[in-house]
Amino acid sequence: MTDLLRLSKRMSELGLCSRREADEWIARGWVRVDGQVVSELGSKVTPDQKVTVERQAAAEQSKRVTVLINKPMGYVSGQAEDGYTPAIALIKAENRWPDDPSPEQFHPTQLRSLVPAGRLDIDSVGLLILTQDGRVAKTLIGQDTAIEKEYLVRVQYTKPGTLPESELKKLCFGLWMDGKALLPAKVRWQNEDQLSFTLREGKKRQIRRMCDMVGLKVLGLKRVRIGKVKLGDLPVGQWRYLRPDEQF
Repeated sequence: MTDLLRLSKRMSELGLCSRREADEWIARGWVRVDGQVVSELGSKVTPDQKVTVERQAAAEQSKRVTVLINKPMGYVSGQAEDGYTPAIALIKAENRWPDDPSPEQFHPTQLRSLVPAGRLDIDSVGLLILTQDGRVAKTLIGQDTAIEKEYLVRVQYTKPGTLPESELKKLCFGLWMDGKALLPAKVRWQNEDQLSFTLREGKKRQIRRMCDMVGLKVLGLKRVRIGKVKLGDLPVGQWRYLRPDEQF
């Protein structure tokens, strides 16, 4: 017997869309299995069946925007919490980077379903991605993502002398967190008080906790790259659209 898969899960696996989008498209009659329209939510398919989507789905998907924001300190990534403002509040016409090369026109409807693809702590700054596109979210925060994220971290060693080379090596590989070994990281000195961290995972407050384990106090943390997309010259508190030629 061939295992049956939920159609929305299969569409996500095929990279057609997110599961939520898949359910929307199925309900609208925009999905075909072996040429036949399937409009019942919860429908199942075999892995060898051909899944296609109507042109309307692709057209709607192409209208979904992804934005980059240089998050300032004091803003939370997602939902408002404890009186702190979410980063999405900065996505408005007057905060758009004047040098944004995208021809995309801003419209408040773009704020609907615009969600952070990953998080950045309230006391960290730098590159945060917000997207309406389920494919982008899956690429950045899906279970099997291998997208690198790069951070510049200003640190102070809390013990006498300087950080031993052996402890720097531990930051690269050898630390455990929440009962699991951390994935290998690339950690190197940028200058005498700043490290560059490149990670392929994002546990809560991971860099701060890693630094604490080797006697380093984090004084400032800034994300400068996600995959191939860089923060670049984007000013603090401003945002721009992801360009069509940019790929994570």
